[in-house]
Amino acid sequence: MARDWALFLHLTGVLLFVGGSIAVTALRLLAIGKERPSESATLLGAVRPLVPLVGTGLLLTLAAGVWLANELRVPYDSGWLQWTYALVVWLGVVGAIAGRLDRRTRELAEREAASGDRPSPELLRRLRDPLALTLDASMLVATVAIVALMVWKP
Repeated sequence: MARDWALFLHLTGVLLFVGGSIAVTALRLLAIGKERPSESATLLGAVRPLVPLVGTGLLLTLAAGVWLANELRVPYDSGWLQWTYALVVWLGVVGAIAGRLDRRTRELAEREAASGDRPSPELLRRLRDPLALTLDASMLVATVAIVALMVWKP
């Protein structure tokens, strides 16, 4: 019975974490192609309530995953678990950096929306910033890798 609850909570966390991560990435990418700053600001603003969902999902995934590993007597030092932990740390560090970049971009889009709703070269540069896009892509790859590690346990 405990194993069933651990699995249920683990999978619920995975759904929240992965679903929220995909939604954040989609909103970020959609904001790039908008003509007016107000449209980009709206899409980037929609990311904000998803961040706690992603964080809660990740914490639930980890907590229930540890519980599930204990129930299944999986050694905590298994290679696939160590890789998962390393990827989670990567997500935390990169997420903090990318989140600050995206927040600054959203704030600029909001200011431009309030002052004529015409895009500036600075906003266009920030929306297409290669560093921010690379960090976002790396988080998506890390998320997929974590799911792959959970499924195939190499």
